[in-house]
Amino acid sequence: MNQPASPKDMSDEDINRMMENACNASNFLKAISHEGRLMILCHLATGEKSVTELERLLSVRQAAVSQQLSRLRSEGLVTPRRDGKAIYYSLTDQRAIQILDVLYDLFCQAK
Repeated sequence: MNQPASPKDMSDEDINRMMENACNASNFLKAISHEGRLMILCHLATGEKSVTELERLLSVRQAAVSQQLSRLRSEGLVTPRRDGKAIYYSLTDQRAIQILDVLYDLFCQAK
């Protein structure tokens, strides 16, 4: 793993960029840190799902699913597609897929 340079070896521009990156990473992690949102992302990792499918898979009401999808959408992690009255969601951020792969390896894979 590459560690950042010591702050004494960094320019003000490098430190500012590091702070901006830390802020972006923190916001990303906050968006996926809720178990409901994480479960939605896990289900979407296998392909596009409708809100109704997600309700069934998660065993929660539509309002709860919609609330979590709204947060994921505002963070740019998922995108909706309307087909008649149904709304389908899919993952749009490759970082989410990469994180889900790591989380699966760490927490879900049989040991």
